Amino acid sequence: MKRYLSLVPFVALILLIFVCVSVFGTDALDGATQVSLLIASAICVFIGFLMGRVEWSALEQEMTDKIASCMPSIIILLLIGAIGGTWMISGIVPTMIYYGVQVLRPEWFLVSSSLFCALVSVMVGSSWTTVATIGVALMGIGRALGFDDGWVAGSIITGAYFGDKLSPLSDTTVLASSVSGTPLFTHIRYMMSTTIPTFGISLLLFIIAGLMIDVSGSSDVAFLNELEQTFTISPWLLLVPVVTGVMIARRWPAMVVLFLAALLAAVVAAVWQPDLVTEIARAGGNLTEGRNPAVEVYEGVMKVIYAPTQLHTTSPMVDELVQTGGMAGMMPTVWLIICAQVFGGVVTATGVLRDLMTMMMRFVHHTTSMVASTVFTGVFCNVALADQYLSIILTSSIFKDVYQDRGYETRLLSRTCEDGATVTSVLIPWNTCGLVQSTVLGVATLTYLPYCFFNLLSPLTSIVVAATGWGIRRTQDEKQDGV
Repeated sequence: MKRYLSLVPFVALILLIFVCVSVFGTDALDGATQVSLLIASAICVFIGFLMGRVEWSALEQEMTDKIASCMPSIIILLLIGAIGGTWMISGIVPTMIYYGVQVLRPEWFLVSSSLFCALVSVMVGSSWTTVATIGVALMGIGRALGFDDGWVAGSIITGAYFGDKLSPLSDTTVLASSVSGTPLFTHIRYMMSTTIPTFGISLLLFIIAGLMIDVSGSSDVAFLNELEQTFTISPWLLLVPVVTGVMIARRWPAMVVLFLAALLAAVVAAVWQPDLVTEIARAGGNLTEGRNPAVEVYEGVMKVIYAPTQLHTTSPMVDELVQTGGMAGMMPTVWLIICAQVFGGVVTATGVLRDLMTMMMRFVHHTTSMVASTVFTGVFCNVALADQYLSIILTSSIFKDVYQDRGYETRLLSRTCEDGATVTSVLIPWNTCGLVQSTVLGVATLTYLPYCFFNLLSPLTSIVVAATGWGIRRTQDEKQDGV
């Protein structure tokens, strides 16, 4: 009976989130969801004390550890906010959009953006970096061409997560292979049997959608003219993305790359767009007459980095495009991440999560059910723990002995962890990945979710491939092949 009490916090969370979304809509992430996570955490703590499982000090320590583990992600998130402001106001993103709209044809835009993001993500090994740079520009191009936000964001995320999953530079790829005890390139090769077919189906769907969706009503000329009148458009501005790409290719730490990319764009903004920077500095309306122009430019650049900014043009589309949140715009997301980690900490410390996993093991009878249980566990951990790294580690830890005892190869476990945990994290509104991508792209998670074909299909593909037995070999076969 006690084990069934473990379901209560998760049921409560799901109901609370449902009510929040129903009442607040897209504003649910501004505070209501955070409160829901804390209420669900309190329910879990009560159940833990009721069952006599945990001391308060242990709960505090687990919550503290969980929050501490996500601090690098929070810093990266703040730096992404700085990049969002500086790359926009400096004219870098508008320049990419200006030329991209003229090069990319509407009927091939969705599939092209997905392929482009896949290529970049394979090279940089980070879906977050891909979405925060190239993805933002493609989002603007898609809007200019007349596509709905959900379609554009779905194509971007599909490509970014495909590339992230197969890149040897990806932290999730390295993590999944290492915690399962699988050599990195063995893990990557084995993932291709599920990843490539899924991506191929996704591209086919984007091709069909691109040919069927009518975007003839978009006013490309007026939009481009407004961009050209608002910003100084120049190919030289594209040097900043090129330099950023070089830093990434040289495998500099993500924080260093993002910080330098934002700093370089801030300098470019002061040099290439001084009028816009000055306009932002004067937006408060409290400046004294005759103020030093250099001081105004400095204040404007600082505001671009840390504060929400808005320019006013004659085009509502351009106004929406150039609106940025800066580092301050990321604070609701940071707040939500912290609350999500509190929930993850208490369900771990009270043993509630362990109880649910034990219950799931009853359904593991053969290969298909084992893979399906692993996939479901990865998805469930994304919902419960709100972090893909924790989901990968916990899923692998739960099933590692099961796979070993039943003679299955370790790479089957590592691949299934990625198919279940890595790619679905971006589909959960309160997961760190879902929060970041939604905030960066300016599109609600539930808006882009139906169009993230790769992320939706990957778990199903993993189960189908397991059911067919394709490539499923026992540990003895693995040793004989020397992999």
